[in-house]
Amino acid sequence: MLVNVSYNNTEITRKIDLEVGKPYTLKERFKLKGIGSSKLIITKTSIQIHNLLILDSNRNQCNIELRPNGIIVGFRSLLESYALVIPYYKLVIYKGRAEEYSIHRDNYFIKIEAKAKDSATHKFIQKMMTQKNNTASVRIEDL
Repeated sequence: MLVNVSYNNTEITRKIDLEVGKPYTLKERFKLKGIGSSKLIITKTSIQIHNLLILDSNRNQCNIELRPNGIIVGFRSLLESYALVIPYYKLVIYKGRAEEYSIHRDNYFIKIEAKAKDSATHKFIQKMMTQKNNTASVRIEDL
């Protein structure tokens, strides 16, 4: 789900919370040693996101926020903020060429730069995959 989150809209907030869960509490954030990524450079995107990013000439950047049941990939275009909301069960991550990760949800994708020296990005992606695997194992056990 790709949404404009520039303005405080309770309906959009409710939809995001239903998809990926409410934000972590402060205690949970400390336990996880942070829930947000550093600034990530976007190298390629799906056409829907590309059409938003080409509206300005700024460098295309994003960040990722962990939620209990998914992630939110946030980026800006012009003066607007957008979020790609991805529940863990729809999240697919590929390690592309040596310096790139590809994050997919249905027909949306964002490829981010991950240089070999950039250990923060690699650690965050690993944390995200661990969270996804923990959530999947809980869901299977609940059945």
